[in-house]
Amino acid sequence: MATTTVENYVKRIYLLAEPETDAFVSPGALAAEMSVSPGTVTTMLKGLAKAGLAEYEPRTGVRLTAGGETLALRMLRKHRLVEMFLVSVLKLDWAEINEEAELLEHAVSDRLLEKIDAFLGSPAHDPHGDPIPTAGGKIVRRNLVRLAGCEPGKRVRIACIRRQDAPFLRYILDNGLTPGEYARVVATDTEADVLRLSLANGTELTLGGKAAAEIEVEVISGKRA
Repeated sequence: MATTTVENYVKRIYLLAEPETDAFVSPGALAAEMSVSPGTVTTMLKGLAKAGLAEYEPRTGVRLTAGGETLALRMLRKHRLVEMFLVSVLKLDWAEINEEAELLEHAVSDRLLEKIDAFLGSPAHDPHGDPIPTAGGKIVRRNLVRLAGCEPGKRVRIACIRRQDAPFLRYILDNGLTPGEYARVVATDTEADVLRLSLANGTELTLGGKAAAEIEVEVISGKRA
């Protein structure tokens, strides 16, 4: 049975490699993501390689094997279904569920997880819009684009919030940009790196380019609304 640390590492490697999940991830990027020293990462990656969960090349980086990817998808399924349960059933704060899910994903059994999935009606996405892998390890991806790259006049549906720290999610929630909401891009200013949106409730909102790059959307129409 994999340890909590191993489960965390394979999940982070998978997420850093997305959307090309077989791409190599640099140890430096992984160290920054895990908030540990490069030496700690190197030791762990050698252990993952020895266990057959990853391929590690010191000058190239690390990528998951088929076994490592299976474990990563299993952990993502647990994490995202737990998040849905915390929000939908226990009514926890949408912006602060990630930390709780990080703890619970290692404790919940596969049997209990499938009970949770059935109770929730087998949701396709978690509260932030991330796809939930199936029990068979499949993940369905949508044709999404970054809000920052949308041209004026585009009508969009908010689909996924990529950055998921509590302050940013609180900003998203407070401004009505949660997944499922509709908006229209009114104008963009590349010099100032800002984008102006018209929301479904009629209000307008100005976003910085950095924030808009963390929001993925489905383009509903190429015509002006």
